[in-house]
Amino acid sequence: MINVQSQTNVLTEVESLPEERIRVGIIGGTFNPPHIGHLVIADQVCQQLGLDKVYFMPDANPPHIDKKEAIAAEHRVAMVEKAIEDNPLFGLESCEIQRGGISYTFDTMLELTKAHPEIDYYFIIGGDMVDYLPKWYRIDELIQMVQFVAVKRPNYADSSPYPLIWVDVPAMEISSTGLRKKIKNGCSVQYLIPDKTLAYIKEKELYQND
Repeated sequence: MINVQSQTNVLTEVESLPEERIRVGIIGGTFNPPHIGHLVIADQVCQQLGLDKVYFMPDANPPHIDKKEAIAAEHRVAMVEKAIEDNPLFGLESCEIQRGGISYTFDTMLELTKAHPEIDYYFIIGGDMVDYLPKWYRIDELIQMVQFVAVKRPNYADSSPYPLIWVDVPAMEISSTGLRKKIKNGCSVQYLIPDKTLAYIKEKELYQND
């Protein structure tokens, strides 16, 4: 015979168990264009930290980028979508594009954490950006809001006064700036840019007149 009181106690304990947190990585950038280096970083961080998802977040108007260098947001979003569509662990986060204006990470992550309180966010940056963290807008509040993940880079120290998680990723000397120059000069960028993204670049004739 089932003891009703015991059964009730068990149900109460089960119902009171905390919900499992969702672990989501965010990799931001201009993605002008996105390349395999971005994909490798996202995949390595996702696998090594056991994240549920990594979202690529194109910025609207980053405070540190020359406006003349960025192409229309719609193209950058489309290129990211093409680059990630075959990986179910990757997704697109377009909140900065939708919001417009200057893209400060603090404002973005405040918006996301309020909208998704069930998610623990892991914000991914390159090791070359670590020394600049003290200059980030409201950084002391931001590091309380998200977990920063730093990708180790050759010739850059892997230490910081901030509580970072350091991740080893195969070094790939690929830059969007260099790829734009190659495209403009008619040089091959095969295997450096995902095939579907490269097809989109050719279709839209992007970077021909940079």
